Amino acid sequence: MREIFRGHTGGNDRDERVRRKLVDTLYTHPISLLLGALCGIAAGWTAGIISGNSWVMAGAAALTTVAVARVALAYWIAYHPRSRDARTLERIYEIGAFSFALLSGVVAALAISLEQPGHLDALMTTYAIAYGTGISARNAGRPFIAATQLLLTVMPVVIVSLMIGTPELIVLAIAALFMIAAMFSIIINVFRTYREQIMAAETSAQMAEQMRDLARTDVVTGLTNRAGLNGDMTELVKTLPQGRKLAMFWIDLDRFKEINDTLGHPVGDKVLTDVANRLRSIAPEGATVARFGGDEFIMVAEVSERAESERLAREMNHEICRSTRIDGHRIDTSASMGVALLPDDGPDIDTLMQGADLALYHAKVGGRNQVCFFNTAMTRELVRKKQIEAELRAAILRDELSIFFQPIVDLETGKIRTFEALVRWFHPEKGELRPDEFIPVAEETGVIITLGNWITAQAAKACAGWPDNVTVAVNLSPVQIRAPGAALGILNALREANLDPRRLELEVTESLFLDDDVNTARFMDELAAVGVRFALDDFGTGYSSLGYINKFPFKKIKVDRSFVSGPNIGKKSDAIIRAVAEMGATLDMDIVAEGLETIEQVQVVRNAGCTLGQGYYFSRAVPDYLAAMLLSQERERDSDANYQRLTG
Repeated sequence: MREIFRGHTGGNDRDERVRRKLVDTLYTHPISLLLGALCGIAAGWTAGIISGNSWVMAGAAALTTVAVARVALAYWIAYHPRSRDARTLERIYEIGAFSFALLSGVVAALAISLEQPGHLDALMTTYAIAYGTGISARNAGRPFIAATQLLLTVMPVVIVSLMIGTPELIVLAIAALFMIAAMFSIIINVFRTYREQIMAAETSAQMAEQMRDLARTDVVTGLTNRAGLNGDMTELVKTLPQGRKLAMFWIDLDRFKEINDTLGHPVGDKVLTDVANRLRSIAPEGATVARFGGDEFIMVAEVSERAESERLAREMNHEICRSTRIDGHRIDTSASMGVALLPDDGPDIDTLMQGADLALYHAKVGGRNQVCFFNTAMTRELVRKKQIEAELRAAILRDELSIFFQPIVDLETGKIRTFEALVRWFHPEKGELRPDEFIPVAEETGVIITLGNWITAQAAKACAGWPDNVTVAVNLSPVQIRAPGAALGILNALREANLDPRRLELEVTESLFLDDDVNTARFMDELAAVGVRFALDDFGTGYSSLGYINKFPFKKIKVDRSFVSGPNIGKKSDAIIRAVAEMGATLDMDIVAEGLETIEQVQVVRNAGCTLGQGYYFSRAVPDYLAAMLLSQERERDSDANYQRLTG
C-alpha cells in the first residue's frame, strides 16, 4: 500500500518514463490551479476581514503568497516541460501543495474556532472540504501527494470540530473522516487507471520503436540495412558542416558465393558478420556502416578532403583482406570497392550512390581486390553502354545480327571438322560493330542470355543442313550458363533445328569455373548426358587448371592463339603446345590450335601433336551460304580424288 501511495512504478527506464508522465499530470492544465488558488485567496481574505482576527489575516496572506508562487511555477513549467527531472519537479510540487493545503485547513479550523456570527465557518469548512476532495482527484496520478493534501486540508477541520465537541461538529468530523476514507479509495483507483493506461501506451511505443529498429537492422550482421541507410544518410547530409565532404564507400566481397557453395550458408553468414565487425572497428566516429544486401556493404563517413577518403579506403581494404579462421576453415577475403564524394561527385544522395555504384562496377571490371574512385568519364561510358544495350535489343528484334562460321580443320586430312559460330552486327548507321564492342555490354546487362540463345538456335539450324560428320561450335558466356533454364534453352534450340545433340559443341572459358562451380557442373552434366560436347576455350591463359579437365566432360581443348602467333612464341610456347597435345592424346581429346595464319605455324602445331587447326590460313569467318559452299567444294574435291583413283 505504501508503494501505491508513493506512486512507485519500478526502477527501469520504462518505469521512469511512466513516472515522468504521472508527474506531468500535476502540472497539466495550470488553469485549474489558478481557479483553486483564487477560491482559496477569496475565502481566506473574506474570513480575515470579517473576523478581524490577526491570525486569520496572517493565514490569508500566507495562503495568497503560496498560491501566487504555485500558479507562477505551474505556468513556467508548462512552457519548459523538460527543465527539471521528474523527482525534482515532484519535490517542488509537494512543497507548494502541502503548504497550500495546510494553510487552507488551518484557516478553516481558525474560522470554526472563532465562533463568529453568520456563515463564516460554513464558508471556510465548505472550501476546505471541497478543495481537499477536488485536489485529491486532480493529483491522483501521484497518490501520496493527493492523499497528503487531502489530510492537510481536512484534518485541521476534523480536529477543531472534535475539540469543540458540539453535536453538529462531531457529525461533521465523522462525515469528513468517512469522506477521507472514500477519497483514498478513489485516489488509488484513479492512480491505477492512470498508470495502466500510461504503461500500456509506453509498451506500445516501445514495441513500435523495436519494430522500427528491426526494420532498419540487418538480421545477419546487426548493421543498418538498406532502409536504415537511407535515413542515416539523410541526417548526415543535413548536418554536414560547411566545407566538409561526405564519402561513400561501396564494398562488394570477391568470390563470396564460393564460400556459400563450398562451406555452406552458416559459414557464409559468419564471414559476413566478421566483415561487418571489421568495418565497425575502423569506422570513424559518426559514420554509418550498412549491409546493402547480399555480400555488399556501404560505409558513409564525413571527411575533410579526398586524401582522407583515400586513407580510409586503404584501411578498409587492408582490414577486409586479413585472413581469419571460422569453424576450422581458413577464410581469405578480398573486396572490390567504389568510392564517391559529396558534393564533389554529386549534389545529393541519389547521385552520390550512383557515383559509388559506377566506381564499384569499374573496380570489379578492373579485377578483384581493387579500389576505384568515381570520375565523370564513368558516366559517359555508362551512357555509351546504355545506348549499345538499347540498340542491341532492337537489333535482335530487327534481325540486324548475322552468324558467321569459321572452319576448324583436321590437320591430318585437311578436311573441315567443325564450324565455330561467331556473331556479327551490321549497324544500319554505324556499320559493322566488332564483337568486343557489344559482347561485354551484353554480358553486363544480361542481354547475352537472349543473344546467346539466338546464336545457338541459328547455328543449330545452319548445322542441320551440313553433312552429318560436320559439327558446330558455339561460345557460351558464363552469364548465359548461370541463367535459369540455361540447359533447357539449348535443348529447345536443338529440338527446333532437329539437330543431333552430338553435333553441337559448346565452348566455355576457364573463368567460368571461378564463381559458380556447382551450377556449372550441373549444367554441363545435364547436356553431356544427351550427347552435347564441350570444349575448353583459350586454354593456357588466366586461370588454367588441370583440375577442370579432370572434373568436367571436355572432349576438346583449344590452345590459345598467344602460343601460336605473337611476340612471345618460341621454345617455351612450343613445349607447352607439345605438352598439351600429349595430354590430349592420352585423354582421347582433340587439341585445337587457334590463330594459325601461315603454313609454318600449321606445320609446327601439327608436328607438336595438335589434331585440329583454326585461323586465317584456312579461312576467315564466313556467312552460312559460304560455309555451305566450302563444304560443297570439299565434297567435290573428294569426288574428284575418288574418281581419279578409280580411273587411274
